[in-house]
Amino acid sequence: MDAQESFVSHLIELRDRLLKAIAAILLVFLCLMPWAGSVYDLLAMPMLATLPAGTKMIATGVITPFMVPVKVTLLAAFVLALPVVLFQAWAFVAPGLYAHEKKFALPLVVGTTLLFLAGIAFCYFFVFNTVFKFIAEFAPASITPAPDIEQYLAFVMTMFLAFGITFEVPVVVILLVRFGMVEIEKLVEARPYVIVGAFVIAAVVTPPDVVSQFMLAMPMWLLYELGILLARMIGKRPADDAGAHQPLDDAAMTAELDRAEAESLANRSKD
Repeated sequence: MDAQESFVSHLIELRDRLLKAIAAILLVFLCLMPWAGSVYDLLAMPMLATLPAGTKMIATGVITPFMVPVKVTLLAAFVLALPVVLFQAWAFVAPGLYAHEKKFALPLVVGTTLLFLAGIAFCYFFVFNTVFKFIAEFAPASITPAPDIEQYLAFVMTMFLAFGITFEVPVVVILLVRFGMVEIEKLVEARPYVIVGAFVIAAVVTPPDVVSQFMLAMPMWLLYELGILLARMIGKRPADDAGAHQPLDDAAMTAELDRAEAESLANRSKD
């Protein structure tokens, strides 16, 4: 089998894995669609809890009452189907990895996913309640707040993304140290700049209120410290592992492609 045939077979494998991941998301989405309105109500609960009694959110668009719950349900389906999506990604990548790479990559993928979900959960259960109550206390008594559901969805997605990425800071720190790009001592010395940068990023990403900015900047700094602590425990990549990444000649590359192709075919037959 030459290199071109191996490349085509890998493209076919990638297509099959993507189709399976998309099918899992669509299956969960179709199962949740009858309760799309309830899924949005769950997302809107932190905001609704701070509105005056008898006040509801509004929809200014003609199809907004339909499209917004559908978007929320699709996002919920992606989160619920995430284990299947990650399994398909891992099944595609794993045959091409060395044994020592698999030992490090699998915990990295799982940890990255859990940290991202933890950031979303922290934002939903803690940040939203605090920020919305803070904003409601400053609202003039002469107005009746009635947030638009489409704007609320955009705000929620921005906050979820900001906190999800923020919770990935330990992974970034560990990778920088693991692959010898930055020394731990340099990371410790950069602590003051990281703290200032965290507050600057929070001021840009979050709404213009002190509470949300503080609640994003502080976890970012604490997670940076956690990353340094974990990086000390894991350490740099061993020298023998580094040597395993020397460039391969044409014959070795062809043999490696054949090995990866054989493992891919074996995995596909199991599926």
